[in-house]
Amino acid sequence: MPGTPDGRPSDSTPAAASSGFARRTGLVWLLALLIVPLVLTALLVGVKGDGLRSATADDRDGDAAQSPATSPTPSGEPTTQQPAEGPAIGPFSVERSGDAYSVTIAVPDQASKEAITAGIHELLPEGGTFNDQVSVDGATGRLDPAAFTALLRALSAGTEDTAIQYDGTTITLSGQVADQATKATAARAAAKAVPGAVIANQLKVPGAEKPPVSEACQTFEARLAELMSRQKIIFLSGTAIVNEATRGSVGKVAALLRTCPEARVEIAGHTDNLGDPATSMPLSQRRADAIRAALVRLGLPAERMISRGYGELQPLASNKTTAGRIANRRVEIRVP
Repeated sequence: MPGTPDGRPSDSTPAAASSGFARRTGLVWLLALLIVPLVLTALLVGVKGDGLRSATADDRDGDAAQSPATSPTPSGEPTTQQPAEGPAIGPFSVERSGDAYSVTIAVPDQASKEAITAGIHELLPEGGTFNDQVSVDGATGRLDPAAFTALLRALSAGTEDTAIQYDGTTITLSGQVADQATKATAARAAAKAVPGAVIANQLKVPGAEKPPVSEACQTFEARLAELMSRQKIIFLSGTAIVNEATRGSVGKVAALLRTCPEARVEIAGHTDNLGDPATSMPLSQRRADAIRAALVRLGLPAERMISRGYGELQPLASNKTTAGRIANRRVEIRVP
């Protein structure tokens, strides 16, 4: 090539290229040495930051799990804590004797006292008296005056003396009221007046007065016994047939039973001892059933009579004689 000896190419161009490549390679390594530490530092800071944020979040969740609103139970489930209770309602007593009331109770303020006393005065009939033992004590719990007055109103319907006693745990209601509805109303009013208290409802309700017993019923048993001593109900041997002679006696028994509709009687069937004991008992039952059916046909309610067979177990006379055996083949009617 011109300008070069021996016709060889010049080395100036490759040398320059080699020098430029070397300079670029060195720059890359320099940049790498500067950038890699920065990247590593950023990564480390990021990891630490995430850990810090995670720990902070964990701490915050832990605090929330132990917030004042809930507390762990042995089962691991939270239960809502009840707010602190105020002062408890103190013991009190109420007595009503006729139209006279005596109330002993402590209330937290003057307004409660005035409301309760006003309610009691509304209950007082004309000429009634009120022994006012209502005091003010700021340390006692608040009693709802309206609920307390409703309790007094429920007991004011009592037919006799009534009383209320509260010992701080149990409200005891005693005395007598007109009916079951009034008794139940008083119990509900007591529960509302002192929520959570135990209610001991000892109020009594008078039973329905029984009508006076008529003279006919007073003498019924004696008259029936006297009739049966005269009017025998006798059966033929081995039968349970109501014959003509027996029907007359049954008619007189029916007439006597009509004089005392409340009376209940037993119709007892009997036999002599000539038959087999295994057949005597069923025969005596058939005889009793036959007389009961005859009385029902005469208009007497079946529920007033019970029939029962006794076989040969209750002889009226000796079975050694014909007359005795006839007497034993009988039905007796008596008050059980």
